[in-house]
Amino acid sequence: MISFLVSILILVLGYFVYGNYIEKKFGMDPNRETPAITKQDGIDFVPLGLGKIFLIQFLNIAGLGPIFGAIAGALWGPVAFLWIVFGSIFAGAVHDYFSGMLSIRHGGDSIPEIVGKYLGNSVKQFMRVFSVVLLILVGVVFVKGPATILQELTGVDVSLLVAVIFVYYLLATLIPIDKLIGKIYPVFGLSLLVMAVGLFLALMFQDYTIPELTMHTFTNMHSNPENYPVFPLLFITIACGAISGFHSTQSPLMARCISNEAQGKKVFFGAMITEGIVALIWAAMAMAFFGGVKELGETMAREGHNAAWVVNVICNTTLGKIGGILAIFGVVAAPITSGDTAFRSARLIIADSFNYNQTKLLKRLIVTIPIFLAALALTKIDFDIIWRYFGWSNQMLATIVLWAIAIYMKKGNKSTWFILIPAAFMTAVVITYILVAPEGFQIDYTIAYVVGILVSLSLSCWFLLSNRYEN
Repeated sequence: MISFLVSILILVLGYFVYGNYIEKKFGMDPNRETPAITKQDGIDFVPLGLGKIFLIQFLNIAGLGPIFGAIAGALWGPVAFLWIVFGSIFAGAVHDYFSGMLSIRHGGDSIPEIVGKYLGNSVKQFMRVFSVVLLILVGVVFVKGPATILQELTGVDVSLLVAVIFVYYLLATLIPIDKLIGKIYPVFGLSLLVMAVGLFLALMFQDYTIPELTMHTFTNMHSNPENYPVFPLLFITIACGAISGFHSTQSPLMARCISNEAQGKKVFFGAMITEGIVALIWAAMAMAFFGGVKELGETMAREGHNAAWVVNVICNTTLGKIGGILAIFGVVAAPITSGDTAFRSARLIIADSFNYNQTKLLKRLIVTIPIFLAALALTKIDFDIIWRYFGWSNQMLATIVLWAIAIYMKKGNKSTWFILIPAAFMTAVVITYILVAPEGFQIDYTIAYVVGILVSLSLSCWFLLSNRYEN
């Protein structure tokens, strides 16, 4: 219990202390006009209130990640708390803040356009394709995830539920952001936050024992530690609860709605810290509910590692029928409200790539329909395969964005260490993972570790010694 509470306290302090530091290093200017004002079009560039922007950003980045990912991450034991806390503060929140604020500074541009300005045209072209593919994968993941939960609750055929969710996604992708997303997100956001608060209170006042992080438990507690080492697998498994490249595709959506740069810390840094707290709650509950880390692993194995089943059982048991329904509503709403903006972001990235104006409905349809056809085809593929490729692609995107941010800071003759460290670390993670993963090269772990570290060190040395990006 102490480790869990201290972790939450550190996250809160991280927002106020490190958040202020990052805001100062970026050079926030409250008097600078934002794209929401200078480019207002009634479709995507629309000034919104701070509360709405925060909830939209929070729901955009949350999805199933801090819930399913935290449950899966809990299989490694309390060591997962460390990654959620320090990953959220020093990597995820920094990544999200800069991706949002750089979009504001660059006229609301999508993340591939921003990355291209600092990593070159070839990287921009790669990022355009890579980001759209990732967003379509996200949309598919966030169709099948909530559809599975709803199917277990209602018994309705999952194919019908997928179709209904797709119809909603189509509307949310096309309709002006303040007409649908801006109206329903506060309700969904409150349900998700109430669910998290309810589980937190259950942990505090019901008979649960959260494993403590001690010298004895500071180890790999996975049931199969040889095949599931903490590095790099934990850092891929828990993404949205720590750092996630998907977030950088979502931040520009709200960068087009923020009317003052002073709101950036609350929206981008704050939403990531909030998501980290949600991930902590779910990781702690997953470990405590079944009686420990070992028992969680045994239960997950019996149930086919079905995180949706875990969510259903925990919510209905700990919160009662009314609370359980509300909690499930939040868990279903979270991925749906990430899936819709994933497709919306894909539309905007494609439109930005071709400088294709989106004020006319017909033009939005021309871009949107092919995206949905591709997503529909991907729903026929096994969910586990989609999730595995999404996991690595997601963290690869975050790594590229961190390097672009580092170069942005270097070009401005500003301090870069707080970007360089997470960029180098995530480089080692993604390189090592793709070398050992079943969907990757499946080589020996020792070789993969060496290669991952060498690539990370080489990029870091190149960055520090290169004069190319200095003004």
